[in-house]
Amino acid sequence: MNTAIVTTTAATVSPFIQNLQQQQQQKPQTSKEAIAANVKALIEQLEEGHSEGLTAYLMAMGRFNNYSFGNILEIARQKPSATRVAGMYAWNQLGRRVNKGEKGIRILAPMTGIRRKKDDEAAKDVRTQNQSVLVGFRSVYVFDVSQTEGLELPELSSRVSGDVGERMERLLDFIAAQGILLEYKESIAPALGMSYGGKIVLLPGQSPAESFSTLVHEVAHEMLHKSERRTATTKVVRETEAEAIAFVVGRTIGLDTGRASADYIHLYHGNAALLTESLEVIQKASAVILSALESPIKDDAAESTESEEVA
Repeated sequence: MNTAIVTTTAATVSPFIQNLQQQQQQKPQTSKEAIAANVKALIEQLEEGHSEGLTAYLMAMGRFNNYSFGNILEIARQKPSATRVAGMYAWNQLGRRVNKGEKGIRILAPMTGIRRKKDDEAAKDVRTQNQSVLVGFRSVYVFDVSQTEGLELPELSSRVSGDVGERMERLLDFIAAQGILLEYKESIAPALGMSYGGKIVLLPGQSPAESFSTLVHEVAHEMLHKSERRTATTKVVRETEAEAIAFVVGRTIGLDTGRASADYIHLYHGNAALLTESLEVIQKASAVILSALESPIKDDAAESTESEEVA
């Protein structure tokens, strides 16, 4: 499980957080049930005009991009102010201890078992005699750094800068690797960028941060909306998804990209299935882009906890 950093502006308890106790009492036993419960709480919050839960979740997407969709929802819902999380053993290995009385953040970890083949089948190929299979999920608990004390932690320098820096070059390399052409034209004004399926056009003269954010927005369109998904969504939904991805990526590298809007939920008219699908594609696309922006040299602390990655 990778440690991660996220910042949030939520200062008060919202309906999204207030629903936590009731949902914990129900204790969803499957990943799908946990996701459904979280999305339901998110919809209820947004329909009441509160967007801090959505903001916390979108920001957590970037900082916890090595976690699954369901576990990002769990972390953002239970502790939106989380900045860096790890299991108790991982914190101990980093020279820190969880403070007495702290309540852990519940997430789901996969349980695997061995599927044994019959003797006659196993004899055909000894390499596949015993296969590891997923048999379910179990609850495990992680803790935020604010719940611990001990040695100082190394800074994740590749994720705290407010300057685009080398990330623009990495983003351009990622775009080129996808076979997407990039051009600059004044004629697209007032649009800042356009996606044409295999080609992106940007308006010249934007600041580095603006160009980066616009480029991520258009890359998102190339990744999500130039295939069969285009026919399954409206233009407004596609633009919202692309803007959400730009928000996630921009906030993760330290750019000031504004905040999530409660209007997001109105696009789905309370449709939990559609909202779940949209949030999941946003998370996956953001994770791919952020992975391309990462420094080749990984953080030592992140590597030390990689073996604890959960579902």
